[in-house]
Amino acid sequence: MNRDLRIVFMGTPEFAVHSLMALLDHEFNVVGVVTSPDRPSGRGQKLKSSAVKQFAMTNGLTVLQPTNLKNDRFNEALKALEPNLQIVVAFRMLPKIVWNLPEFGTFNLHASLLPNYRGAAPINWAIINGETRTGVTTFFIDEKIDTGELILQQEVAIDKDDTAGILHDKLMITGAELVIQTVKLIEQGTPETTRQKDELSLKPAPKLNKDNCKINWTDTPYNIYNKIRGLAPYPAAWCYLKNGDEEITAKIYKARPVEVSHDHKTSALIITKNELKVAVKNGYIIIDEIQLAGKRRMPVKSLLNGYRFQTNAKML
Repeated sequence: MNRDLRIVFMGTPEFAVHSLMALLDHEFNVVGVVTSPDRPSGRGQKLKSSAVKQFAMTNGLTVLQPTNLKNDRFNEALKALEPNLQIVVAFRMLPKIVWNLPEFGTFNLHASLLPNYRGAAPINWAIINGETRTGVTTFFIDEKIDTGELILQQEVAIDKDDTAGILHDKLMITGAELVIQTVKLIEQGTPETTRQKDELSLKPAPKLNKDNCKINWTDTPYNIYNKIRGLAPYPAAWCYLKNGDEEITAKIYKARPVEVSHDHKTSALIITKNELKVAVKNGYIIIDEIQLAGKRRMPVKSLLNGYRFQTNAKML
């Protein structure tokens, strides 16, 4: 006999919406949704709800928005929903008082093939590191980050031109399917799980910041290309453009690598009427889409039509 599930879903961004939608489409009993508080957004700093909240409200679901997950009032409200299963997709780290609440546990959907790429940015780092495959994993949450016992995994190919945005959407769809498979296993009884192996060679997925998003122009063409596509469309790989006496911040959204020997100095700009390329070790990076500080994101051809490059301009 199947268990009678009462599910609380926890998530915030668009990535999580697909899984919540799938749960409703399969007519699972979602008794509540936990998401982030509304936040000021845009020039007017008007409060904006998370993608998960907007979807949940449209579908008449109870929504909780705690600022502190250890808060007594929040935990009383959570207990009042009487969940026996919690599902976490793209949320934040839960305290034990929350993840240990439901009878059948709390499981998380993670956008990598654990134990590799534990951390905040698994989609980005898989591409930055030049992987040709990644995937999604469901696992039961424990005290540490992304270390709990594995339930199911599904591999997803990374094509050579995939950006983080493209891979995000692939994993979002496959992840929602894996969430449904996992819930069905839990509904039928206790699923078999596998302990994660901690090995020295595991690849991490740390939070993205200004330092680890900066392009190193002394690297190889394909390493630089992987970094650019692994950070596109957000937060975007960046560097400085030294143009005469100015140093301007530049974000690069789209580029192509070329492997070829040349005599140009590393990071020198080679500019023609229709092309902007950067000399790197053993090749070039041809820039197709760029945004200079104070300007809109644009194709390079548009920039070349209106921007004046000084002699000896280069990337830093």
